[in-house]
Amino acid sequence: MSARPTASVVHGVAADFRSIPSVDRLLRHPASAALALEHGHRLTRDTARVVLEELRGRADRGELRASEPELDQLTTVLAARCQAQLASSARAVINLTGTVIHTNLGRAPLPALALERIVALGGSANNLEYDLQRGARGDRDSLVEALLCRLTGAQAATVVNNNAAAVLLMIAALAQGREVLVSRGELVEIGGAFRMPDVMASAGARLVEVGTTNRTHPQDYERAINAHTAMLMKVHTSNYAIQGFSSAVDEAVLSGIARKHGVVLASDLGSGSLIDLSGYGLPREPLPQDKLEAGCDVVSFSGDKLLGGPQAGMIVGSREVVERIRRHPLKRALRVSKLPLLALEATLQLYLRPELLARDLPVLRLLTRPRSAILRQARRLRAAVAEALAPRFTVEVVPLMSQIGSGSLPVDRLASAGLRIVSSASRHGDRELETLAQTLRALPRPVLGRIADHAVLWDLRCLEHDRELRVQLPQLRAALT
Repeated sequence: MSARPTASVVHGVAADFRSIPSVDRLLRHPASAALALEHGHRLTRDTARVVLEELRGRADRGELRASEPELDQLTTVLAARCQAQLASSARAVINLTGTVIHTNLGRAPLPALALERIVALGGSANNLEYDLQRGARGDRDSLVEALLCRLTGAQAATVVNNNAAAVLLMIAALAQGREVLVSRGELVEIGGAFRMPDVMASAGARLVEVGTTNRTHPQDYERAINAHTAMLMKVHTSNYAIQGFSSAVDEAVLSGIARKHGVVLASDLGSGSLIDLSGYGLPREPLPQDKLEAGCDVVSFSGDKLLGGPQAGMIVGSREVVERIRRHPLKRALRVSKLPLLALEATLQLYLRPELLARDLPVLRLLTRPRSAILRQARRLRAAVAEALAPRFTVEVVPLMSQIGSGSLPVDRLASAGLRIVSSASRHGDRELETLAQTLRALPRPVLGRIADHAVLWDLRCLEHDRELRVQLPQLRAALT
């Protein structure tokens, strides 16, 4: 076995183990002492050990440069390492994908009022479960229940941590050990392999499929109801559409069947909106208030999709049914914490001012941006982006089609515009595009577009302010040269 090297000066490399300081010596340096005051002794010490061990490994391989063990340089490395450990893994990104409510990018951006509410109340004690009038324990649902009832016309409401949880809780509380009838055409699977049949099983209910994939009739439900039936359930197929020779039974018809047989009628709207989107030039989505008026006993929908708030699952309906749901043991396990509740309350309050909603609710503001405004923005940006990417890429302004996202309105598209970036290389063009996409993701504020038809496409619908992109163009140019 060869002896462990103590020095090598080939090409300016010096692997002298004796030049690497001890942990104590490094920590006694004034800059390290300042780091310990800022970040605490333990974090600074443990990070110093890791940094020095890495130097020893590089010295062992003959890769250590002479300047690296110097204390001044080591304290700079140590400071960067400490800071990196305390930095958030979550990053603000620029969404140029063309999908407004993007599941992988945090879904709906929160309104300013919701953020202000979190900052104002999240850092102090608050009346989350305390009734200030009675001076006694309260119910956290009280923060939003009156608002939900006012906006939907429901008698009562409760909230859990997402809509999947809302569906699970509804079934567990109202149909555990019994049967739930669902049309075959509504047995959906959404993101993360979340399947309606699996939810039924998890809630302890037995799924009974009625009708066929493309056509279900009232008599299909009538024939399937028996003494074990607890619930008829409608599931809004928000993440796909059956077109052509198809039919379904709406809630108005089903409510008569449910009343006749004494069973509960539930409706899962998924990404349910609280307003008629057609009034903003968008395709109309079914509303919770529509389903309640049609005779549903209980309706569930999401908070972080078309509603434009934080992740939450709303359950609204009759007082008797919602109270049964609220009393179920799962409710506590699925309840919402204070920060989403504060954000949800603020978001719902925006709906009390409908004339200002398109201004104050970010998701609606983005969805209603006119193509003409986005096209003007693309023309303003083209020259600056082209200069940053030249000569490896060329840039042109193109019309594009955005999508709402998160399973909402899967067929409909929104007229938009943006930039099409093409490689100047005659060969390996697609490889160049992948390199560009990787470079864009490595920017201080990552820029996310999409690759399609041998080009990187930037849909500018979600870029409200040019400066967010412009300030990073010098760094992008430097990274590509």
